[in-house]
Amino acid sequence: MSENRPLLMRANRLLGASLVEHNLVKIEDLENANERLLEAIAANDRRKCSVLAIIAYEMKTVREEDLLQHIVETDGIGLIDLRNYEIGDDIKKSIDFADCWATWTVPFDREEDFHFVATAYYLSPAVRAHWQKKLGGRILWYGTTLEVIADHLEKIEAERNQLAGLTQPVGTT
Repeated sequence: MSENRPLLMRANRLLGASLVEHNLVKIEDLENANERLLEAIAANDRRKCSVLAIIAYEMKTVREEDLLQHIVETDGIGLIDLRNYEIGDDIKKSIDFADCWATWTVPFDREEDFHFVATAYYLSPAVRAHWQKKLGGRILWYGTTLEVIADHLEKIEAERNQLAGLTQPVGTT
């Protein structure tokens, strides 16, 4: 996580600001969540390195479902559950796990010049800008939950590690 710490911090900071701007959380709750985020980063707990996870699951000040409903209604974003979605080998091989974990986002398909990307951090302008620059072309954004992103990334890591003859997922302690 240390190699993408600036991206992780920027993604979380701008997501938090956007949550406040959209009146989904109060500034005081965001400040408390930011303190907890620094603790999670120091503990190298990648599933908890998310201001959204802290606000939604520890502090319970916003429900992730409400956030997803908000982006569907305001931005017309579709939703996806990647648990039963089989991505192609070319996408699996090209996944940058550090970027995905830092932004809670994962590319899952490509059709000509269109990239299909699932994210729990759509409201973070830093996340959208990062992936637009990284992928080039056009992006079709889909909202999903933190759990779906984490499970999906861990599944792909496990598959990649099996092929490489490793037993423990990369980045775990």
